[in-house]
Amino acid sequence: MILQRLFRFSSLIRSAVSVLLRRNIVVTAVAFNKELDPVQKLFMDKIREYRTKCQTSGGPVDTGPEYQQDLEKELLKLKQMYGKADMNTFPDFKFEDPKFEVLAKPQS
Repeated sequence: MILQRLFRFSSLIRSAVSVLLRRNIVVTAVAFNKELDPVQKLFMDKIREYRTKCQTSGGPVDTGPEYQQDLEKELLKLKQMYGKADMNTFPDFKFEDPKFEVLAKPQS
């Protein structure tokens, strides 16, 4: 009786361990596979190409003179609406701490 339970228990453990090992082998095989599929490789190549273009041009990629004209026009509109500040820099905010009065505690 005890021997049968022990065999059943060991077979359950063996099957659970084998399932876990199979799953782990599949996951690690995918994780250690360094090669990309062709679509991923093409996507990564385009991202790298775009990054090099951005670094060489120093700004937006593949834009014409109309883009620069539109940018200047929009910056002029913003300057007219919000003042003569430089729109290419982040504004410098200065907040002062409020001054509180110290009131004497009334004695009872």
